Amino acid sequence: MQAVMTKSRPSKETDSREATGRLRPLARVRNIGIAAHIDAGKTTLSERILYYTGITHRMGEVHNGNTVMDWMVQERERGITITSAATTCFWRDHQINLIDTPGHVDFTVEVERSLRVLDGCIAVFCAVAGVQPQSETVWRQADRYGVPRIVFVNKMDRNGADFERVIDQIERVLSARTAVLQLPIGREESFVGVVDLLEMKALYFPEGSLGRVVEEGPIPAELAAEAEQARAVLVERIAEQDDEVLSAFLQAADLSAGLLRAGIRRATLGRKLVPVLCGSALRNKGIQPVLDAVTDYLPCPLDVGPVRGEHPRTGAPMEREVSDHAPLAALAFKVQTDAFGRLVYLRVYSGVLRRGANAFNPRTRRRERIARLIRLHADAREEIEALHTGEIGGAVGLKETVTGDTLCAEHQPLALEPIHFPEPVVSMAVEPKSQADRDRLVETLRTLAAEDPTCRVSVNEETGQTIVSGMGELHLEILKDRMEREFRVHANTGKPMVAYRETLRRSVRAESVFEREIAGQSHYARVVLVISPAERGSGNAVEFMVEENRIPEKFREAVGGGVEDALTAGVLAGYAVTDVRVEVTDGGWDEARSSELAFRAAASEAVRLGLLEGEPLLLEPIMSVEVEAPAEFIGEVLGDLSARRGRIREMTTRGDLQVVRAWVPLAELFGYATALRSLTRGRGQHGMEPFRFDVVPEEIQKALTSYR
Repeated sequence: MQAVMTKSRPSKETDSREATGRLRPLARVRNIGIAAHIDAGKTTLSERILYYTGITHRMGEVHNGNTVMDWMVQERERGITITSAATTCFWRDHQINLIDTPGHVDFTVEVERSLRVLDGCIAVFCAVAGVQPQSETVWRQADRYGVPRIVFVNKMDRNGADFERVIDQIERVLSARTAVLQLPIGREESFVGVVDLLEMKALYFPEGSLGRVVEEGPIPAELAAEAEQARAVLVERIAEQDDEVLSAFLQAADLSAGLLRAGIRRATLGRKLVPVLCGSALRNKGIQPVLDAVTDYLPCPLDVGPVRGEHPRTGAPMEREVSDHAPLAALAFKVQTDAFGRLVYLRVYSGVLRRGANAFNPRTRRRERIARLIRLHADAREEIEALHTGEIGGAVGLKETVTGDTLCAEHQPLALEPIHFPEPVVSMAVEPKSQADRDRLVETLRTLAAEDPTCRVSVNEETGQTIVSGMGELHLEILKDRMEREFRVHANTGKPMVAYRETLRRSVRAESVFEREIAGQSHYARVVLVISPAERGSGNAVEFMVEENRIPEKFREAVGGGVEDALTAGVLAGYAVTDVRVEVTDGGWDEARSSELAFRAAASEAVRLGLLEGEPLLLEPIMSVEVEAPAEFIGEVLGDLSARRGRIREMTTRGDLQVVRAWVPLAELFGYATALRSLTRGRGQHGMEPFRFDVVPEEIQKALTSYR
C-alpha cells in the first residue's frame, strides 16, 4: 500500500509576493461556500480544510468551542454557525476564498448573500439524515443564483449512514443529476476510506496521522465488481452530458481519468451534473479529495463570464469584462460592526479596488473613500493594498454603503443586481431599562439592522413601542444577546410575536387630493391609483401608467415614496402590506403650488383609502415543518400537528424513523420543540423553514383585529 503525503500550503514568500499584487492568476482562483442543513458538519469540514491547507496548525472542534470559523461568543456557546465567516487558503497552487455559512433557518440571509457573490459551492449532507428542510432551501438558493456545486456526503462513520439513500434523495427531492465519484469502503463504524472511481483505486486515511497521510491501494476484492459497475454508470452519465466524452466513449469504452475529469468539469459548470464525494469530516476522512474536486470542477471567475448589471439612471443592460483592466464593479454583500469599526465585505467583479481610492455608489450617487482594505481570515484581519478582480475582502471607511450596494467607477457607473432577502416572520417589543440606555438602544438597533437585512426595526404608532422583527425565536434571542454583550445596552423585551402581513381581496380605484397651506406656502397634488392583489409571495410593485403632463417626472419619486410609506402599515391591524400592485393612472399638478411634499402625502392617502375599500385581509407566515420520530409515536405527532392547524403533505421512512412533512402556521409553533420532546419521550426532532404567507382564518382575524 502506497502512502501519499497531502499537499500543504505554499510558503509565505510565495503567498505574499507583493502586498499590491494578485496572489494567484484568475484561472487559479476559486470563490466557494459551504452550505447545508444545521448539524450536517459544515464548520467541521471548514476546520479540516484550513488544517490540511496549512492555514491552521490544529483542528478546532465545534463541541469544544474552539473553531476558527465559528468565532462569535454566541456561536461557540451554542455550537452552531450564526454568521458567515470568510477566509483564504491554498491548495494545488490554487487560491480558495472560502465562506462557511450557517445552517439554521433563522440565519438563512447569510447563505443568501454569500451565494450571491460565490462562484461555486460545497453542499454538505448528513449520511444519516439525508436531504433535510434547510438542505432544500440552500439548494434552491444556489439554483436561483446559478451556482455550480459539488456534494460531500458527511458522517459516513455514523450509525444509520446510508450513502445510496442520500444519493437517491438528492436526485428525487432536489431534481439533481448526480455524478458519483466515490464509493465508501466500510459503513458506519467500519468506514475507513473511499474508492476513487476515476482512478479506480482505494484511498485510506489512517487514524494516527489526523488524516494528513492518504494511503493508496488496490480496491478491496469485495467491492471490485460494485466499483466496476459504478464507474460504468459514471462514464455513461458524463457521456450523456458532454459531447467530447461521448465521442471518445463511442470509440472506446475505457476512458482515461483526465478525459473524464474534463467532461465532469464542463458538465458541472453547465449545472448538468453534480459530482458527489463522501467521507467523515470529524474522523478526518475524505477531505483532501474534496479539495481536489474544488480545484478540478468548480468554476474560476473567468468561467462565470462577464458580470451583468444595468445603468443606474437609464436602466439599460450593461456588462463588465472579468479583468483587472476593466472599470471597477464590486458588490457589498455584508456589513459588520465590531470594536475595530465598520467593515464592509466586498466581491470585486471587475477592475481593482485600491486602498485610499474613491469608489462611486450609484444608490447614494456619492463617492466614498476606501480607508483600508482587508483580507479576511474569520475574525482576524490582514491589511492589503488592493483587491483584484475575482477576490473577496473587506473595506473600512465606507460610511453609507449598505448590503446590496454596488461600488463602481464614477465615469462608467453600473448597478449590479441587488440581493433578495426574506421577510421577517417574528417580532418582539424592546424598551430600554434606563434613560441612559435609551439613546444607545436606538443607535444599537440601527447598527444591527444595517448588519442584518432581516432584522427590521419599527415603532408602533399607537403604543410607541419599538418593535424588532426577525426570522425566528433564535434570531431574536441572538439579537438581544448581542445588544447586551457587544453594545452594553440593557433592555426589556417582550415575548416573540408573529409578524403578520396585510393585503387586499379585490382591485380598487382610489383618488386623493392634497391641498393645504403649510408655513404660509400653498401645496397641491392629485393622485389616482389602482391597487390590485398580486400573486402570493410576489411582494409589492409600483408602476406609473400616467402621462408626463399629469404627473411630471420630477414628482414621481415622491409619489413612489408616498406609496411605500402607506404600505408599511396596513389598515386592519397596522401590519405591513404585501403582495399588492399599485398602478398610478392619473394625477394633477399646478406649476406654482405643486411640491414633492404634496405628491407624497396625496399618494400615501390614496393608498390608505384604497386599502380600506379593497376588503383588507390578514396574512400569517406558514412554515414548512419536518418532524422525525419513531413509528410508535407518529399517531400522537400527527394529531398534535392537526390541532395546530397543520396540513400534512408527505410521510416517509428514514431508517427506523418516520418523517412527517407538513405546513403549519407559525403562530401555532411557539414552544413546539418542548411539546415534541414530551410527545416522543425525547426521541423526536424537527426542523422548519418559512414557506409563504397565507390568509388567516376569518375567526382568528376577528380576534386579532378586535382591539382596533
